[in-house]
Amino acid sequence: MLDFLFTGWGAFWMTLFMLAPFALMFYWIIRRKSVVDPGPSATPRNKLSQLEGVWMTVVFVVFVGVNLASLRFMPTIAAAHAATSGEPVQEIELTAQSWSYDISNREIVAGSPVRFSGKSSDTQHGFAVYHPDGRLLFTMILMPGLTNPTQVVHTFKEPGKYKVRCLEYCGIVHHAMQDELTVVASN
Repeated sequence: MLDFLFTGWGAFWMTLFMLAPFALMFYWIIRRKSVVDPGPSATPRNKLSQLEGVWMTVVFVVFVGVNLASLRFMPTIAAAHAATSGEPVQEIELTAQSWSYDISNREIVAGSPVRFSGKSSDTQHGFAVYHPDGRLLFTMILMPGLTNPTQVVHTFKEPGKYKVRCLEYCGIVHHAMQDELTVVASN
């Protein structure tokens, strides 16, 4: 539903939307105090306290609402949901090394959750999966020397060829560190 927000233009328009009330308030205050009523405010103090209470309540409700709406996009929530849903989770283990990936299974079934568990054998690497249309779906940072692998749970909705790229500069051939995952339709 909110996928458009995770694009460059979506983030841009959302930022403008969030800044609009502040810009309007700034304009209103400057205009009011410089043109309409340049003298001291005649609003009684108790009226200001009521307005502050209403304003803070609105800000708090919007803040909590936006945060609650974004919970389902958190990786830990997705992993917990996959673990408790009863659906079989496809397990894919991967190791990043200079300048390639060793992926246990490159064929994934669409519609069921996949747990990617990754490590790095030499230096810091990224593991970013792109939708066939070029959208970034998720990314992992893989660091050497960690006891537990980095994990992400993701459910691919559409079949296709998904590009994998390293997003952490890892050396002179970093630009060539790419792979591909094939997502097939479920039966």
